[in-house]
Amino acid sequence: MSKQGKTISEAVVRRLPIYLQVLNDLHIRDVQTVSSQELGRKLELNPAQIRKDLAYFGEFGRKGVGYDVNYLIEKIRGILKLDQPMRVALAGAGNLGHALCNYSSYLKDNMKITAVFDASPTKIGTRINSLEVLPINCLQDKVREDEIQIGIITVPAGEAQNVADRFVEAGVKGILNFAPVVLKAPEHVRIHYADFTTQLLSLAYYMDKDGHVDHEEMVD
Repeated sequence: MSKQGKTISEAVVRRLPIYLQVLNDLHIRDVQTVSSQELGRKLELNPAQIRKDLAYFGEFGRKGVGYDVNYLIEKIRGILKLDQPMRVALAGAGNLGHALCNYSSYLKDNMKITAVFDASPTKIGTRINSLEVLPINCLQDKVREDEIQIGIITVPAGEAQNVADRFVEAGVKGILNFAPVVLKAPEHVRIHYADFTTQLLSLAYYMDKDGHVDHEEMVD
């Protein structure tokens, strides 16, 4: 919900982390201020869209000056709740699970993978960085004990719903699902999908027989 009490579209929320990535890069390069035009060029977005997105949450810029980079980083982090610890659990210690844990270990944000689960006896007890892979049957107790808010699913499609049910029972409020299957969950649990296969196949639609982008088909 925005400052004005209006419901924010999912598209706006999904753009905020993209803005944050660019702002973090500007911060690293010691850039103090940035205009919506400059952000628009970097992101290939209409500057008016950027201003509109940010205006849902408050007035962060000054006309003729632009946005203070550090201030805007702080505000977007607050909007995304990255200014508070956000514990994440991952179910599925395969190659993708390993990759996500390794990536997570380098994140500076407060969102961290703090528990990993798997059903395979050959994986249980092994370690990914500092995390020991726990039996999937321990998921509910561990999630409740550590007050984990988000679950990530990287198990095969046939096991995904069972894992989602365990996460829901344990009290998570959000699930990121990498398995190629649509999950069922109560309305109070938010599910986002990261299905590589679906994305790749849909991308193929825009390619002609020579593998070039078919711009004539790219309509909004």
